[in-house]
Amino acid sequence: MVMVTETNTVIRVHKTGGPEVLQAETLPVPKPAKGEVLLRQEAIGVNFIDTYFRSGLYKYPSFPAVPGMEGAGVVEAVGEGVNSVSPGMRVAYAGVLGSYARYRTIAADRLVALPEAVSFEPAAAITLRGLSAHMLLRQVYDVKKGQSILVYAAAGGVGQLLCQWGRHLGAHVIGVTSTPEKAELAKSCGAADVLVGTDHLADRVRDLTEGAMVPVVYDSIGRDTFEASLNCLAPRGLMVSYGNASGPVTGVDVGTLAAHGSLYLTRPSLGAYIAKPEELQASASVLFDLLAKGVLKPSIGQKFALADAARAHVALESRKTTGSTILVV
Repeated sequence: MVMVTETNTVIRVHKTGGPEVLQAETLPVPKPAKGEVLLRQEAIGVNFIDTYFRSGLYKYPSFPAVPGMEGAGVVEAVGEGVNSVSPGMRVAYAGVLGSYARYRTIAADRLVALPEAVSFEPAAAITLRGLSAHMLLRQVYDVKKGQSILVYAAAGGVGQLLCQWGRHLGAHVIGVTSTPEKAELAKSCGAADVLVGTDHLADRVRDLTEGAMVPVVYDSIGRDTFEASLNCLAPRGLMVSYGNASGPVTGVDVGTLAAHGSLYLTRPSLGAYIAKPEELQASASVLFDLLAKGVLKPSIGQKFALADAARAHVALESRKTTGSTILVV
């Protein structure tokens, strides 16, 4: 076992609330239990889901809690019974709470090995978002060549990957952004058309698709765009609500799905698609293969020091960020 003598910088939350509840604390370096490893993190992903936990929309198991669900670093030590990874290995993970820390323990079967060509910062910027994009485009709905798809927040971290991956699959990607500057970024990532704002969205989608509308909508905005998204779908289309940037969707009358043409509605969670270690490894293999081939090019729009996690949340919730946001240690 590697001996670690330095202290551990950790961001903890003692109660839910605004970004100010994120507190930088100095704690002892934890020891891995059976089946776990000790990970020295080099880069940490910041995602909208982190703000949902911090605000109380999603529930932490207990307090104090450590936010964050994504990171990349080096295995420092392994606990009893761990054979799949060893000290010195470069790894990444996604979907496991507790990432806002210099050192953390994590179950060994939640780690994926990083290819030599992938450095820590891109790994922290793409693992959770990339696995989410794989889930959305290949599992929740299997996008086919020639199909039109509608992607909200097309200049954001997941949105950029959906544009890149969708183009790779031969889809006609229609992006939605909040500003012309973000629209240009989405186009550079593979969106064939980009709509700025959501006013008269269905009419504009109808024009772009010659009346056919789209078979699937990827909506990360939530409450403010739910109805507009339904209006953009072709009969028997799929509404994929995977984020709550404007607040959660509530009070849905299922009859509205029939009224819009026998639509389907899903609220996917990545954890359900990578619950088994073999599922995680298979999805990560596809993701890192496309990353190595240059099909996917993560854009790190913002970097913050670990101790400045609160500032990172302020930036993210302002909806003025582009690409991925990471913390560096």
